[in-house]
Amino acid sequence: MNGADRPAEARPHSRLAPHGWRRPAVELAGLAIGLVLFSWLHNRAGTDVAAATAHAQALQSIERSLHLDIELAANQWLAERPALIQAAALYYRLYYLPLIGVLLWVLFARADVYPKVRRTFVVMAPLALLIFWLLPMSPPRFALPGIVDIVAQHDLFGNDTSRDLTTGQNHFSAMPSLHVGWSALCAYTAWLALRDKHPRFGLLVWLFPIVMVAVVITTGNHYVLDVVGSVLLLIISIAATTVWNRWRRSP
Repeated sequence: MNGADRPAEARPHSRLAPHGWRRPAVELAGLAIGLVLFSWLHNRAGTDVAAATAHAQALQSIERSLHLDIELAANQWLAERPALIQAAALYYRLYYLPLIGVLLWVLFARADVYPKVRRTFVVMAPLALLIFWLLPMSPPRFALPGIVDIVAQHDLFGNDTSRDLTTGQNHFSAMPSLHVGWSALCAYTAWLALRDKHPRFGLLVWLFPIVMVAVVITTGNHYVLDVVGSVLLLIISIAATTVWNRWRRSP
């Protein structure tokens, strides 16, 4: 049997079936519905300001005991460097563009990778929502005196929603940082697709979430432990997906 006769699931880099757009259309519709539902549930979780403030103070106390309370110093460092401020604000605002691009790439060109990524997302999103509901957390720009809200002050689009508490958006979901979480999921997706034929590029994609870690801390949006929470969230989601895949393959 030659390579052309092998079934799609046996090929190392299978693509979506060539018989039309039905499958990608269904996948895209499901993804869109999932994101809308996630956003709606996310905004319903950020209502308890007192609890969010108390949790932020408790987290700051833990960080001080571990000597991880670098948020104020990091924020002041960025505030003194105008050349980096706009780049950091854009990185924070537009991070979803590479995420969408990578998801579309694996959906249309790497159908062997996309199902695993989708399942990871299906695990990761509800876990994040559960934490937001159980542990609302005020970000440093609200809870730490002296923090400069860099994204709000230097937003290229003139958007002040990050400080407006009357918009219905959830401003108290600092733990875990999904800017880091989704960026790490994006890197994980690209790594899965590149690791076999392009291992060096597969490693370079991890720079995306690493830079995001620096951005969310220096802009006053997240704590160091928020980042730790994001890494743990992704690891748990990947582990759960691996168990899920093995269970599906078991007789």
